[in-house]
Amino acid sequence: MTIEIGNESGIAVDETVLLRLMEHNLAELHVSPDADVAILLVDEGAMEALHVQWMDEPGPTDVLSFPMDELRPGTEDAPTPAGLLGDIVLCPQVAETQAVAAKHSTLDELILLTTHGLLHLLGFDHAEPEEEREMFGLQRELITSFQASERRRPRA
Repeated sequence: MTIEIGNESGIAVDETVLLRLMEHNLAELHVSPDADVAILLVDEGAMEALHVQWMDEPGPTDVLSFPMDELRPGTEDAPTPAGLLGDIVLCPQVAETQAVAAKHSTLDELILLTTHGLLHLLGFDHAEPEEEREMFGLQRELITSFQASERRRPRA
């Protein structure tokens, strides 16, 4: 599995946490270890340009997902085949503002947004109430299990 993380945002982000998060979530969703995904952190200007170009909406947003091979979550018996999941683009500046409003850390917000972006790569959406319940429920489960695994991690 190749997980590439690039930070062009100008804000320091603990990329090792995002890497562990993706490894955890991909394993939980039974995605092939040969699947590839990229995470790019950008500043507000770059995010606004992408938001206008791809969503035709003004202003920067928190996360955008660009699926490639239209892969879906697998099962233990039938994991997702190898392929290119796509790209997740995050804006730490927007995440920081949202984190203050939500009363948690910017890293916690980036964990939420990265998980949200991954679910979009895997075909989940939240346009309809039932889709939203399914996607946000799975998002909560993944974040909760990741946080539990982080608490069990030996500290250096």
